[in-house]
Amino acid sequence: MAIGLTTPLTHDSAIIIVGGAGTIGSSTALHLCRRGYKNITLLDVYGFPSDYAMHGSSQSAGASDINKIVGSSNSGTRGEITEMTMDMWRNDPVFKDYYHEVGELSAAADSEHIADLRRSYEAKLSHPVKSKEIKWLSNREEIITHCPHLASGLIDGWQGIWNERAGWGAANDAVDSVGRELRRFGVKMVFGQGGTFDRPLLDDDTTRCIGVITKDGAKHYADRVVMATGAWSPSLIDLEGQCVSKCWIVAHLELSEEEAVRYKSIPVVYNEEVGFCFEPRFIPHHQPGKDRWIIKLCDEFPGYTRFMETQPFGAGQPIKVSVPRSHSAHPTDTVPEEGQHRLRRVVEVMLPEFKDREFVKSYMCWCTDTADAEWLFCQHPGHPGLYLATGDSGHSFVTLPSAGSQVVDLLEGKASAERMRKWAWRPGRGDPEHTGRGGEPPKDLGDLKGWAHGDDERAE
Repeated sequence: MAIGLTTPLTHDSAIIIVGGAGTIGSSTALHLCRRGYKNITLLDVYGFPSDYAMHGSSQSAGASDINKIVGSSNSGTRGEITEMTMDMWRNDPVFKDYYHEVGELSAAADSEHIADLRRSYEAKLSHPVKSKEIKWLSNREEIITHCPHLASGLIDGWQGIWNERAGWGAANDAVDSVGRELRRFGVKMVFGQGGTFDRPLLDDDTTRCIGVITKDGAKHYADRVVMATGAWSPSLIDLEGQCVSKCWIVAHLELSEEEAVRYKSIPVVYNEEVGFCFEPRFIPHHQPGKDRWIIKLCDEFPGYTRFMETQPFGAGQPIKVSVPRSHSAHPTDTVPEEGQHRLRRVVEVMLPEFKDREFVKSYMCWCTDTADAEWLFCQHPGHPGLYLATGDSGHSFVTLPSAGSQVVDLLEGKASAERMRKWAWRPGRGDPEHTGRGGEPPKDLGDLKGWAHGDDERAE
C-alpha cells in the first residue's frame, strides 16, 4: 500500500463498505458500481440478498422491515434530493417494483402540531412539483374522503396534509433488490464473523486508514473505508457524541384474507401524536398454509436509548454509549410494557375494528440520530481514508435509491461546500437551526421492564 495522506481515487481503487447490507451502505455500493468502480467489498454481520444470507438476515436495522413510509421531504439534504429520490422509486428498475403509491395523510389534532404541519404545507406550495401533489384537509369529512377506513376512527379535530404521490416501500425487498444488482455487478461480499468489523487497519507510519480488521482476525486492505454502520456506528467508532442510537417500537396485526381485501390499498396514515400504520401486506411462507396478511403499525414518541459502557475505536477508555440490541441475536425481545400500551392506542385510534386483537409480533427498530437530523457524511478528521456515512436520524430509508449518490460525491470530492458543511464532523454543534427531533428526552431501556423476557438485558 502507498504511504501518504490518501491514495488517488480511481475506478480501480479498493473500496470497503462496512455495513454494506444496510440502507446507506448498499445504496453507496450501487452508485459506486453505476459510476464505474470495480473493486468494491461489502462487509456485514448479516447477509443479503436474503436468499444468499447463509449467516441469517438482519432483523434490527432500519431497512430490515416489511414497509417504510416513502414520500417527498422538505428538510435538509433529503429535501434537496427528493425529486431524484422519488423519480428513482417510480422509474428505476431496481426500485420501482417495491414502491406502492397509495397516498399518505400526515395529520394532527394538537394546535401546535397543526401549525407545524401548516408551515410544512405552505413551504411545499412554493415548490413547482410538490405543490401539485398535496392538499390541505381541514376536517373529519375531508379526511374520510381520502381515507375512508378512518370513518370509524377517533379522528375528531384532525387536520393535515394529503399527499397523493406518496406511499410506502417494501423495505427488506427493496434492499434485497439492491443486493441482487450488486451481485450482478460482481461486488465482493463477506458476511458472518469474516464480515464483522473489529477495528480500522492503520498504516504503520501514519494515521491513515488502509483497511479493516474483522472479528475473525482477517485484514482487508482498501484505499477507502466507508463506515455505513447505522445505529452501531457510535459503539464502533468514537463519534464524540455526534450520534445517539435510539430505537422505536413496532407491532404487527394479522388479518384474515377477507379483512385484508377490505383494507387493501388504504393510504399511509401518520399522526405524530399517535403513530402511523400501513395497508396490509401479504407475507408468503415457504410452508403451505402459513402465508399471512400483516398490518404494520408504530407509535410516535422520542424513542428509547440503551446506554452502556463500551470502548469504541478512538476512545482512550470506556465511555457511555447507547448500544443497539440486535433482535437477530435476541429474537424473544419485544417492547417495554409502556410501549405495548401506546401501540394499542394506535389501533384504537386508527384501526378500531381490531382494538381487541392481539399482536402477533412486536419489536424494536434501531437508528442513530444527529442533533440536527442531518447526515454525518465526512472523512474522519484523524484518519484519512476512513469515511463516515451515518446519522440517518430515522429518515434514510426513503432515500435508499439516492443516499449513496451523496456518499460517492463525498468520496469523489464533488459534494458542494454547503453540503460538506451540513455533513461535517461537528461535535458540540448541536441543533442551532432547530431541525432535529426536539421533544422530550428519550427513556433508557435499562430503566424499563417487559422487553427482554428473561434474556440478559446487558448482552449485545
